Amino acid sequence: MTTGVPVPEQLAVTAEPLGTAGVDRRPRRALFLAGLIITVVFVNSCLFGLLAVLLQPGVDFWHGLLAVLYVGPVLAIQLLFFSRPAVRLDTRLAKAMLVVQACLAYLSTVHFDAALSSLTTLAAGSALLLFRPRTGWTVFTVFMAGTIWILWTYDETWLGALFDSVTAVFYALVVYLLTWLARLVTELHQARTELARRAVAEQRLAFARDLHDLLGLSLSAIALKGELVHRLLRKSLDQARAELAEITGIAQRTLSDVRSVARGYRELSLDKESRTAVSLLSASNVAVRLDLEQVELPVKLRTLLAKVLREGVTNVLRYTGVEHCEITVRETGGRVALEIVHDGTAHEDVPEETAESLREVTEEVAGHGGKLGAGPDAAGRWRLHAELPVPEQAEPAEAALEQEPGHWSRIDARNVQWTMSAVFLFFSLSAMARAFMLTDDGWSLVLIAGYLTALTTLQLSYFARPNVRLRSRQSYALLFVQACLIFLPLIPLGHAWVSLPSLFAGTALLVLPPLAGWTAFAATAAGVVLIRIGYGTDFLGGFYSFASILNTGLMVFGLIWLIRLVTELGETRKRLAEVAVAEERLRFARDLHDLLGMSLSAIALKSELTSRIMDIDTTRASDELLEILGLTRQALGDVRSVASGYRELSLDQESRSAQAVLVAADVQVRLEIEQGDLPTTVRTVLAVVLREGVTNVLRHSKVERCEIAVRRTVNGVALDIVNDGVQNGRPPNPGRPERQARVEAPGSGITNMSDRVAGLGGELTAGVEADGRFRLHAVVPV
Repeated sequence: MTTGVPVPEQLAVTAEPLGTAGVDRRPRRALFLAGLIITVVFVNSCLFGLLAVLLQPGVDFWHGLLAVLYVGPVLAIQLLFFSRPAVRLDTRLAKAMLVVQACLAYLSTVHFDAALSSLTTLAAGSALLLFRPRTGWTVFTVFMAGTIWILWTYDETWLGALFDSVTAVFYALVVYLLTWLARLVTELHQARTELARRAVAEQRLAFARDLHDLLGLSLSAIALKGELVHRLLRKSLDQARAELAEITGIAQRTLSDVRSVARGYRELSLDKESRTAVSLLSASNVAVRLDLEQVELPVKLRTLLAKVLREGVTNVLRYTGVEHCEITVRETGGRVALEIVHDGTAHEDVPEETAESLREVTEEVAGHGGKLGAGPDAAGRWRLHAELPVPEQAEPAEAALEQEPGHWSRIDARNVQWTMSAVFLFFSLSAMARAFMLTDDGWSLVLIAGYLTALTTLQLSYFARPNVRLRSRQSYALLFVQACLIFLPLIPLGHAWVSLPSLFAGTALLVLPPLAGWTAFAATAAGVVLIRIGYGTDFLGGFYSFASILNTGLMVFGLIWLIRLVTELGETRKRLAEVAVAEERLRFARDLHDLLGMSLSAIALKSELTSRIMDIDTTRASDELLEILGLTRQALGDVRSVASGYRELSLDQESRSAQAVLVAADVQVRLEIEQGDLPTTVRTVLAVVLREGVTNVLRHSKVERCEIAVRRTVNGVALDIVNDGVQNGRPPNPGRPERQARVEAPGSGITNMSDRVAGLGGELTAGVEADGRFRLHAVVPV
């Protein structure tokens, strides 16, 4: 009655590109390109000042060498220390480097006035990297105030000082943004699986809660009633039979709940089901119109809508004369609606087969606070409408994203957008200040201010937005508009033309294919140089114009490209987390069914068998009952192993709990915990081994002393649990050599934990020592 591709294959296909092509390769190439852009931009910025010194008349060799000795260390600190993603910036060394850089930058004014003031912008931008926002912006303001004071002191005109001051703030902000974004790309790439691990941990906690609520009480009730029946076999067979009937009923209800939960954790894809629906309907000569709005929904809602779509399309195929079918998914007002409409032969009442197939899914929709209706509409077409509320509770991947303290999307996104806006604003103001230096005509200044405002608005509202699709007709059209705003004012303004051609050069690299983009970049730079030379600029001025276009064009390209890359990496990490959670849900559903489905089925069957044979063979009935109790204990052990294996446990808390439990059982305990700082996975595995080891100690009949020790070894950490009791009902044999084998306990607790220890590269052994004591020993490398 249902059609579709099994989910595991679907997830396997989805996971591979995300794990390889989507994350591994591009960021590494991107890091190289980011480093190249940063190097070119910073070297050019410092080169402007150095050339201004070296080309001054009367500068001798020693003054030139001194200028190089100022520029070289400042630039080296920036490129080899602050711009290296592997260098930590929260250390005293980083702050010492900033002090050295700032001292060299500001001391240069003693010998060269304001010629090397560009060095101070590197120190100001680096200050924003090293300190928290409030402190960083305070230090930035102090540094820039010093730079502006230098410029206003040594510049010949106030317009020149204003132009240089605005340009200095612009460059300082660019230094911060370029360096920070390049470092962030590295951090996101290196931590690409961290979000997935956090999301899976959230999902595992949900699994543990569901298992406890679903199975803990039922299995405990079966165990208690089984012991009661065992006592009643010799007293009252009627009461024993009644209790057995209750055991059977509890086992069957619990098995049904387990299967329901397992089905609920098997995620279906709404996109996949919609493609399957289109394929099926098209194969039946039905014209399909699919309108699937991309809605962010929790896993359970996506799966439920996929079920409704699957059942709805299956029912469409039952009708005769269907020629057209429309499938739409919409979200409005916090509710998501799925609608399937077709023109098949309608009936006044819902067909019995259709009503029966939709009844179960209708109840499920109602259970989630929604409603589902099906029937003919006013136009005579058959319409299925399902509507569900969208909960505000975050999915595990989103919850993990919210909890991640340093993630850019939660903390730094607004800061980056604000700083980006400030960069382009100061870029525009710098051009406006230059315009005041070239002309005093009011209408010309109004025209310049108008198209500079339009250029800045276009850049910030469209090209600088990280989610805009740049390779599109709209982008090509707006790039043409940008080129017109930049170059057409040249006609009325002539020599007073001031614009932002580097905006077009940098944006062309983003919008156009690589060859066309670099061609447009080179043509823009060459065109500006020719225009300047045509209006009387000398060769040196033309060179400065070319270098300026190269520098600012690469800045524009680097800033927007890095922000887009950071956004894409963040989304890729989120998709990785969603895939990891989906795979974990499938694994849990499989384990839940395999581990507990068989046990509960066996309990129900053996309960019925015991009820039938207790009048004939009491001894066999007693044996069957003992097996039921064993199965119940095993099921409880399976629940414990699944749940505890998914929880993050505290080793300190488990050691204290173990000591309290053993003391309550009149066992003398010697506890020695020297764990130090351990990774979370190691702590959790050791805590679970400790819990299961103490459970085994309590099963021994004559335990008087128990020693628990956690000690650091050369390459890891070791856990030892030693007791003087009896193992599995047998007295210890002092002459028997130690048995290097894994402990076999009821259920799969210790067995699973020994596998987990081995999964971390460790080893778990257990056996009787020469002195008769039983030792459980686990070693895990750190």
